[in-house]
Amino acid sequence: MLARWVRSELERNGYRVLMTRDGDQDPSFDDRSAIANAHRAAIFLSLHVGSTGVPGTVRTYVYPTVQEDATQDESLSGDEQAGRGLVEWDRAQQPFVEQSRKLGDLLQTEFSQRFAHSPELCMAYPIRDLRSVAAPAAAIEISSVAAPDEGMFAQMGPSLAAGIARAVAAFQPSGEPGTIR
Repeated sequence: MLARWVRSELERNGYRVLMTRDGDQDPSFDDRSAIANAHRAAIFLSLHVGSTGVPGTVRTYVYPTVQEDATQDESLSGDEQAGRGLVEWDRAQQPFVEQSRKLGDLLQTEFSQRFAHSPELCMAYPIRDLRSVAAPAAAIEISSVAAPDEGMFAQMGPSLAAGIARAVAAFQPSGEPGTIR
């Protein structure tokens, strides 16, 4: 439901939106990444309803830099950073972490203004579905499945979608809509 609000708002603003799932399918993380990585000049947004957090809040996560991520032992070579070499699947996000951080902060700024008690800046965390995406990427977590009123999500939909559209437009200063995955 929330993803459909977001898709409609982004398409209304001129963006092409590809969804990695639309219904009850459950593609693997690698399948989602493969879909996303097949499109150039795009960004990847992953929407989730979390099981924790204050109901009605929104938090954005981006993949950490090598220095922030204790699970990574080595930094990327110069060729990998420049995009000229082959990048290991599990490290595809590394050349995009700075762009992802910018996108995440723009998203989180919108959310903090729209949803009380939401943080002002995104958080870096090694989220599995972001690490193999070769594009600016962010995970958006809406809290919480434990909300006493399911209607809360329907009420959040338009504002969430508008915030995402504003952040995406600010992220792409060229003014030319691209593809959102």
